[in-house]
Amino acid sequence: MRKRRTAEERKAEIVRATLALADTVGPDRLTTEAIAREVGISQPAVFRHFATKQALWAAVAEALGASMRARWQAAVEAHADPLDRMRALVEAQLGLIEATPAITAILFSRELHAQNAPLREAFLALMLQFHATLRAALDEAAAAGRLRPGVAPADAASLLIALVPGLAVRWSLSGKAFPLTREGLRLFTLQLDGLVHSAHCNSWNDA
Repeated sequence: MRKRRTAEERKAEIVRATLALADTVGPDRLTTEAIAREVGISQPAVFRHFATKQALWAAVAEALGASMRARWQAAVEAHADPLDRMRALVEAQLGLIEATPAITAILFSRELHAQNAPLREAFLALMLQFHATLRAALDEAAAAGRLRPGVAPADAASLLIALVPGLAVRWSLSGKAFPLTREGLRLFTLQLDGLVHSAHCNSWNDA
């Protein structure tokens, strides 16, 4: 006899289905009917777990945020060197996008930018947290004299953040025709060469 899923397990299944469909049909065309079919439940069953579609998107943002923060924390804890930490943070973010392509679709969706202010605020908060985490590593590098003269850590963090969605869009438009994480780390190394004393980046050139 098939084990009955708990409410939390069903909610997680609905969130996973939402992310899968957001990638294939797009967030703006996504319906609760489609989600219900994907999960194998009725549409009213979706609303038993999430009273509104906005509540469902809030759960999606929460799940993505938890994944991002866990990856960032692991990167921070694994690397004492601030430059290695920055590389690991960018790698973690690109890896999550590669594993969850719906993130790119959501970032540029009407759902996020025009229809769902709480979703937009949740993604903005995550971006600011990522910026702060990168900025902390850059502040440490600056204090050790490893940044080039005139490079502001806040500006450097903004440049590194901009690399991720820009490359993710190119990856998505190409039909995922290249390895996102590997290409991102190559470009990260080039970008970092302009921010820090070049001797600190040489060990990555063949990575």
